[in-house]
Amino acid sequence: MRVGSFNVMHGLSLADGRVEVDRFAAAVADLDCDVLGLQEVDLAQPRSGGGDLAAAAATALGAPDTGWRFAPTVYGTPGHRWRPAEGERRADEPAYGIALVSRLPVHRWWVVPLGRAPVSSPVLAPGANRRARLILLDDEPRVALAAVVETTSGPLTVVTTHLSFAPGWNAFQLRRLVRGLRGVAGPVVLLGDLNLPGRLPTALTGWRRLATHRTYPAHAPRVQLDHVLARGPVGTVATTEARRTQISDHLALLTDLRR
Repeated sequence: MRVGSFNVMHGLSLADGRVEVDRFAAAVADLDCDVLGLQEVDLAQPRSGGGDLAAAAATALGAPDTGWRFAPTVYGTPGHRWRPAEGERRADEPAYGIALVSRLPVHRWWVVPLGRAPVSSPVLAPGANRRARLILLDDEPRVALAAVVETTSGPLTVVTTHLSFAPGWNAFQLRRLVRGLRGVAGPVVLLGDLNLPGRLPTALTGWRRLATHRTYPAHAPRVQLDHVLARGPVGTVATTEARRTQISDHLALLTDLRR
C-alpha cells in the first residue's frame, strides 16, 4: 500500500500563480496513494475557484464517498479575514484546513484538537519568481484528522496534520497529538507537514521516520518539513519518494509499505 503526505498550498502553481482544479486533481491522481494526507486545503475559497479541493482529491484517487473527510481549521481565508472553525459554518462561507483520503475501507473517523500559537510569527511566504518574502501572521488553530482503515494485514490507524509555523508551538502540538493517540490500539502512521525539520519529529515522539527526503521549497528542496512517521508494526518500507508536481511549494512525500 502507498501512503503519502502533501501540502498542496490550496492548489496554487508557482509557475503561473493560478489555481486550476483540473491541474490540482491531475497532480493528486499521479501520486496514486491508497491513503493520502493533505494540508492547506480550500473549500469554497474564491482564490481556488470556489471548489471543494478535498472532494476533488477523493475523486482523483477513486476513493469512495465514505473514504474521505475534510477537517476545517478556520472559516474565512488565512492571511486575511478568518475565524476559528468552531460551531456551524455559515452557508457558502469559505473554509480552510486538512483532509484525509483513503481508497481502503474506513471503520472510524475522528478529529484531535491541537490548539494554536497565541502570538504572531514571521513566516517566509513564496512570492513572485519564487522569491520568498517575510510576513507576520497570526497562527490558525491546528487539528489532526484520524481514521482507522482496513488493510490486507488488519486495521491501521492513519493520521494527518499540519502543525504551527511558530517555533516551539509545533513541538508542543506534536507532543499533544502523541499523547492523544496513546489510547489507540495497534499500528499508527502519521502523515503531515509538521513544520519541524529532519530528525526532530522522531526525537519528540519516539516514532520511526519512514521516509527521509528534503521536501521544501519544491523548486530547490533544502529541508524536510513533511513527514511519514510510524508507531508499531506498520510493515516494511519498500520505496520512498519526494515527488515534484505542477502545484505547491512543497514536494509530495510518498512511502510504499509491504504489510
